[in-house]
Parts: sequence; C-alpha cells; structure tokens
Amino acid sequence: MEFQLTKSQKEIQKAAREFAKGEFDKDLVLEMEKQQSFPEDIRIKAADLGFIGMHWPEAYEGGGLGMFENVLAAEAFCSKDSSLGIALMLSGSASEYLLHYGTDDLKSEFLPKVANGDMVSGSAFFEPGEGYDLTGTSTTAVRDGGRWVIDGWKTGVLNGGAAGFYCVLCKTDPKSASPDGFSIILVEAERDGITVENNQDKLGMRMVATTDIRFQDVRVPESHLVGKPGKGVKQALALNDQNLILVAAMATGTARGAYARALDYVKQREQFGKKIGQFQITRHKLAEMALSIEQAALMTYSAAWQLDRRKKNQAMAAMAKLSACRTALDVSSEAIQLLGGYGYMTEYEVERCYRDAKALMLFEDNPIGLKDAVATGVMGRIK
Repeated sequence: MEFQLTKSQKEIQKAAREFAKGEFDKDLVLEMEKQQSFPEDIRIKAADLGFIGMHWPEAYEGGGLGMFENVLAAEAFCSKDSSLGIALMLSGSASEYLLHYGTDDLKSEFLPKVANGDMVSGSAFFEPGEGYDLTGTSTTAVRDGGRWVIDGWKTGVLNGGAAGFYCVLCKTDPKSASPDGFSIILVEAERDGITVENNQDKLGMRMVATTDIRFQDVRVPESHLVGKPGKGVKQALALNDQNLILVAAMATGTARGAYARALDYVKQREQFGKKIGQFQITRHKLAEMALSIEQAALMTYSAAWQLDRRKKNQAMAAMAKLSACRTALDVSSEAIQLLGGYGYMTEYEVERCYRDAKALMLFEDNPIGLKDAVATGVMGRIK
C-alpha cells in the first residue's frame, strides 16, 4: 500500500473539504438535525460535483473511482459535520446492491438518477424482533402473472419516506428453510400498497430517516429482481465489507471533527493564568486522541485499498469499523470533557459528534458481530 496519496486523491480530498466548508452551514445543520430532516439542496449540489456514486462506473453517471476515494470524501464531510456528512454518504447506499447485482436495464434506469441527485435509495432488509438476522425475514414475494406481489413489514428502513426506490429483502421460496430462500427486489416508492410509518426519533444520525414500511399487495415486474433468485442474503453479506469500510470512514471523520473543535477550544480557554492547552495533562489527552485517530484512519485506508484491489479481507473491514467507531466515541467523549460545560451544549457541536459516533457504532453491525468476524479471520473456523 502506498502511504502517499496520489495527485488525484489529494485533489478529491481538497475538493470535499472545500465543499463542506462552503456548504455546511452550522445554524442550518443545527435546525435540520433538530427536525430530523435533510437539506436537499446540499445533496443536489454534492451530486452535481460528483460526490454521490464516486466509485460507480461512468456509464451510470458515477465517477469511475474506487472505494479509497469514497473514503476520503466521507472522512472530509464528517470532519466538518458528522450529521450532514453521514446523510450525504448514505443517500445512495441501497443502490450498491443494484450496482453489483442488478440487470443492465435496472442499473441504467435508476443509478444515474441517484448519482445526479434526482433521488435517494433506501434499504429495507430488517424486520421487527429479528435484529441483524436476515434469515428471520418473513416479508414474502410471490410470482403472479409476470409480477412479484410483496407483503410484509420492514423496520429501520434507511431513507424511509425519502427514497425514490427501495431494495427489499423478501422470502421468495416459502418452502426453503435455508438462506437460499430469500431475494432482493427493487420497489419504487410510488407503488400502490406502500405505507411509511414511524420515523424513528433517534439519538444520532438524525438527518437519516429510519422508518417502518408496510408492504400490502405491492406489485412490481418480475424484472425488478436484483441478482439471482434465492441469493438475497448472500448478496447482502457479500457487500458487508464495503459497508463497514464506509462506516469506518465516517467514524474517522467524526473523530477528527470532535478533535478539531476540542483543540481549538483548549488553545483559547484560560485557567489559572494559562491556556489550558499548555497544561501537560491536557496535552497528553490530545496526544492520545490524535494517536487513536491516525490508527483508525490507517486501518480504514488499508481496508479500502485492499477492497479496491479485490483482496477480500472481512477481518480487516471489521477491524476498521470497530477501531474507527471506538475512536469516534472515545475522542468525542474526551472532547466533551475538555470543553467542560460547553461540551454539553448543542452549539459547540461535540455532543452531536458523540451521538453520531454512538449511532455509527451500532450501524451495519454491532461490536459483538464485528469481534466474531475478526476472530474468524485470525483463527479460521475450528472444526
């Protein structure tokens, strides 16, 4: 792995930082975060500049770049503002299943709309009471006269109510008791029979809508099947590494943002006639924070670099996500301590970094599942 960014990568990183600096207005963000809404004009501007679908092929209006470049943009955005950065980077997340497994017709119809900012996509995989267990899916999709008829209830639907289409995990073989009985089907949001409910009031990631969605006799063409029938769970798991790396990048950026705010504060705040940044205990805290951030960043970069070279390393992706999210939590918590009473106040932003860091820790996979993935990677499967 090269530890020096290429000229192109440096330009992308600089462009992302400049965009965030110019567009991420603090007062607007605080208001939108309170309302659990998202400034659509910023997403459209980001799409116009190529920040949505950066690693998608140019044939679908993507940037033709790699996961590494996507990581650099995610980190830059979340460093400036964790909430807005997360919402931007997750606006096309469900489209990844379409990109990797959809037919050419489906990709040509929907991916450019996401890349151009015309719509966002939503993933509808999980169900009440099932946690992260995709094989607990009870939502059904039955063939009927050239169409799929979908019935069921999904929870925690990413971008629910805001998406132009959803990738829905359905049970397509009711007789199968194995993971091979499930498929992913693309469903446009305007289809009859879709009801969006309960935009969940969350601690963090408040700009990303997560809702319940009920599907009642929802009919879509058979051609909306994403990938091979019966391979939905395998497809979802196959993209897990990519998802973990993106979360790690957002967490690293969140940690950098909290650190920058704390550093600025301790350089200004005086106590006992000295800037508190001059006290050794404060300096050592900042040193530990910086150390953790750089470790998380290097692990995330390494995981993205390997993914771009098709060197599948599930353990590395899990370690990157676990390390980066721990770092984001620890750094933002320490930032709150360094700011004292101000750290608890909304306007100083570090408390929001902490809330978003906690949400990222639980997003995609929890620490227990990540540790299992790491253990499997380092030990292999014991027979």
